Amino acid sequence: MALYKKALVEPGEAMGVVGAQSIGEPGTQMTLRTFHFAGVRERDVTLGLPRLIELVDARKQPSTPTMDVYLDEEHKVSQEKALEVAREILFTKVGDLVKQVKKDYAEISFEFVLDAEKMAERACTIETITSVIKSPKNKTKVDEKGRFFKILVDNFEDQASISVRDKSLNTRVKGVPGIMSVSVVPKDSEWMIQTAGSNLGKVLKLPGVDDTRTTTNNIYEIAMNLGIEAARNAIVREILNTLDEQGLEVDVRHILLVADLMTSKGLLQQIGRHGIAGSKTSVLARAAFEITVPTLAEAAAKGETEELKGVTENVIVGSTIPVGTGMVDIYMKGGE
Repeated sequence: MALYKKALVEPGEAMGVVGAQSIGEPGTQMTLRTFHFAGVRERDVTLGLPRLIELVDARKQPSTPTMDVYLDEEHKVSQEKALEVAREILFTKVGDLVKQVKKDYAEISFEFVLDAEKMAERACTIETITSVIKSPKNKTKVDEKGRFFKILVDNFEDQASISVRDKSLNTRVKGVPGIMSVSVVPKDSEWMIQTAGSNLGKVLKLPGVDDTRTTTNNIYEIAMNLGIEAARNAIVREILNTLDEQGLEVDVRHILLVADLMTSKGLLQQIGRHGIAGSKTSVLARAAFEITVPTLAEAAAKGETEELKGVTENVIVGSTIPVGTGMVDIYMKGGE
């Protein structure tokens, strides 16, 4: 009980300032580096100060989106089973399976020569490829041995023919859009998939994926698919991971305060003029943060009232700030 009472916040404590200092001071000690995952060529992850800024800015797209995809009981036991799921996740377009595109002047067609190794690696057949390319507009011919297919065109120099070629190369064969690369890795006596690129909504629907543990470092995606509470937990986890990786220790309560503030209105808000700082009711507090003159001019035009209830606005006008002993008013009872 004594420890609990010791942990309570004093009435009038400037929690916001203490929280900002507690996260901001170690933030200045961070190294500006990105961490390279050993053994995973494609998976670079933004860490340190750039990642912290990314989180408090509530960016819709992180600079290096990644996912940790956990698998169900059946698929997590062997690497082969995990690879099956990985192949379904990895975004594969026709261009990834084509070795080269040649011009066949005899038939006036583009000949797409397929790469057998890549097709085996991604578990694709020529039938799957031609089924996505076939359309009433495209006249296609397939090699009997499955080494290539042709798309007949009217003229090689024609803009429409060139766009048919480019469109064919960019056609999706299988996989989840946004997932650029995957790697199957062992973790705590099970196999899991790490990805470069993120698409939480689509990945969770795939068979073989454990939707209770699969996660992404894209907070906005978590909010859209799993709700604001999940996003709040993700913000806390990501900030703690970023600080831990740099060997910095910050009390979780400061981070909880930041996460609560960012998600309190039921949607993700950044800690900036487009989010929390910009939506303050106090005119002077908004003006003190950024773009001073336009803020004051707009407030004057709208006829807004300044209540002088916060810290910033009282500092500006020179009044007692409502923090600590400044929160207490003394009233004297008149004598008899």
